[in-house]
Amino acid sequence: MNFDFDWVDAFTDQVFGGNGCAVVHGGAVLSDAICMAYVRETSLVECTFTGPSEVADFKVEYYLASREIPFAGHPTIATVAALRHRGLIGEGPLRLETGAGIVNVEVRGAQIAMTQIAPVFGAEVPANLVARVGRVVTSDIIGQPQVVSTGLPFCITVLRSRAALETLTLDPDALAEYNAHLGQDSDMMEPFWVALEGATSAGDTYARLLLAPPSPAEDPFTGSATGAMAAYLWARGLIDSPAFVAEQGHLMGRPGRAEVEVLGPRDAITGVRVAGQGRVVMSGQVFMPETA
Repeated sequence: MNFDFDWVDAFTDQVFGGNGCAVVHGGAVLSDAICMAYVRETSLVECTFTGPSEVADFKVEYYLASREIPFAGHPTIATVAALRHRGLIGEGPLRLETGAGIVNVEVRGAQIAMTQIAPVFGAEVPANLVARVGRVVTSDIIGQPQVVSTGLPFCITVLRSRAALETLTLDPDALAEYNAHLGQDSDMMEPFWVALEGATSAGDTYARLLLAPPSPAEDPFTGSATGAMAAYLWARGLIDSPAFVAEQGHLMGRPGRAEVEVLGPRDAITGVRVAGQGRVVMSGQVFMPETA
């Protein structure tokens, strides 16, 4: 089976920045095994597979190397950039059917803005447990880590400084303990770490997401976690304005940037708008086997 694909760098205005995603047009018909094998073949964190939808403009399926997930941020930006690159959409509103529900997108010039769903605030996680996952001291953590989802759950963990953020390394044994503590939620991701200062003078926050195998060791830019993080910071009074610039990936040499706005008051958030650009790096055809 042959499919067209576009490889897109998301949350960046130039190639080889931000976070890459391969978008397989029409690939939503493929099996889970094939989709996961394709992600492993690309060595990317995530890929998307599109198809027709009866309730939105397009259906988008999101895959890690290990499993399907309901939603992901940078692949949404990448998918919309790829659709526009192929002339399948123009400027204006767009609705995507995802495993987390309908995601509304607005395309204006080079900017792609997605409105993530209202946050779900989940379990608070002991700071000492999360600290061990990243091999930092508990005193480096500000406030109470908490699981938050705007489509995909992350434990949002605020660190005292950019310096602490940059020392993070993933402890596999502590991650196993963390996963056991949180239970068997197959959608749960690794902790999302953030400092309340930018990687550059243009940023207001700087974040990292360290990943376990079979994914690559770190995610260059995590749009879904950025939405969850923004909701957490606004709800807990850790930011003064609901609109700010989020940065990620600079330590990896893949700088990424998003313009973020939390919608609604601190105690009644209705959604999170996360906007960025995408650049097509390569296009072509992929030849998929019928089984993997």
